[in-house]
Amino acid sequence: MIFAKALLFAGVLQGAAAAPFAEDVARFAELDRANPPAQGQVLFIGSSSFTMWEDVQARFPGVPLLNRAFGGSQLPHLIQHLDRIVTPYAPRKVVVYCGENDLAGDPSLPAYKVAERFEALHGLIRDRLPSVPIVYVSMKPSPSRYHLRAKFIAGNRWIREFCDSQKDTSFVDVWPLMLGSDNFPREEL
Repeated sequence: MIFAKALLFAGVLQGAAAAPFAEDVARFAELDRANPPAQGQVLFIGSSSFTMWEDVQARFPGVPLLNRAFGGSQLPHLIQHLDRIVTPYAPRKVVVYCGENDLAGDPSLPAYKVAERFEALHGLIRDRLPSVPIVYVSMKPSPSRYHLRAKFIAGNRWIREFCDSQKDTSFVDVWPLMLGSDNFPREEL
């Protein structure tokens, strides 16, 4: 049922006139033409926390990485651009960081909808790359979005439960690591 929803959801998005983030995705294609990336890398996709992670390669020395995240993205955008930001790279692993913008962009969106959106993305990746491990990095406690923490925590809980139920799927919980002793987000992060 979830997979059928994903296909329907992707079809609706592909029918949209101007795809959000089309310029970002086109820039990736230009980069790829100028310097074709090797296949079989660990692929990072998602929103600005990955886009702005400038020392990601230094954090994973010796691991071939490719970052195809674009700032401001929501899970439906990753679904919409999946065949341009994931499939062509034949990655050995896909790491996803996305979901906060979904909730911040639509305050009426329930947290479980973010989990459903991730399940849809997961299903589409599995359809195209059946044996590739998928890692979801949890939504984090941002100072500017801490008022949404209850939704972030609930969304993380549902996504973790889903990840735990899937083969070759992991959930990385960064939430507690990004809180100070006062239980508020660490400003330096």
